[in-house]
Amino acid sequence: MGYAIQWLRSLVFLVAMYGGMAVIGILFFPWAMLSTHGARVACVSWSRWTRWCAAWMVGLRTEVRGTPPTEEVIVASKHQSFLDIIMIFSAVPAAKFIMKRELLWAPVLGQYALRIGCVPVNRGKRGAAIAKMLRDVSQGAAAPGQLIIYPQGTRVAPQVKMPYKVGAALLYRQSGQPCVPAATNVGVFWPRKGIYRKPGLAVVEFLPVIEPGLSKDAFLGQLEQEVETASDRLYEEAMQYAKD
Repeated sequence: MGYAIQWLRSLVFLVAMYGGMAVIGILFFPWAMLSTHGARVACVSWSRWTRWCAAWMVGLRTEVRGTPPTEEVIVASKHQSFLDIIMIFSAVPAAKFIMKRELLWAPVLGQYALRIGCVPVNRGKRGAAIAKMLRDVSQGAAAPGQLIIYPQGTRVAPQVKMPYKVGAALLYRQSGQPCVPAATNVGVFWPRKGIYRKPGLAVVEFLPVIEPGLSKDAFLGQLEQEVETASDRLYEEAMQYAKD
């Protein structure tokens, strides 16, 4: 019975979440089309709405730890579900994501992603898209901010191991920017697929900065070590919560 009730609460939450996306997207649309700031305000408003609904509808609280970056940096994050995107976006002032081009066709989400400066890429052509973005920033054609990349390239369930791809290292070397790693345990509570959402405390943690200048292999090794270690620690914390 408890599972069935939580499943129904999760379903109501998803209706509120995507319904809120539609309502906020429509209300802010004129401002968003005229101003990138308007688009960003809309996205932040929806992110906060989603986190608030998750807390009281399904008992899923969210917490951002560490120091969210405010300067122009790369954020290389563990990616477990849609929730870590929402939490990172609401934590930093000018987030823009490297995203799959297919998401451009998603109603509301795709249009706003372009307005805030997200970088859509085709699989296999990520390098060309990143190079163009870096040129645009250096020439003033694109606004600077915090560029979020998922170095494993896709959502990965907690405790599942998947290699870190070279794209993050290329971006780190080409941009000459610091990199802020980020760890998470959100996949414990918000899985990649399905409706059910577990109660608990979902965490995204910003880790110490990796300064520019490392070689490709050294950077990827340090990034993977720090993100995986911290994510495993957060997973154990989430499991302890479940036992209590």
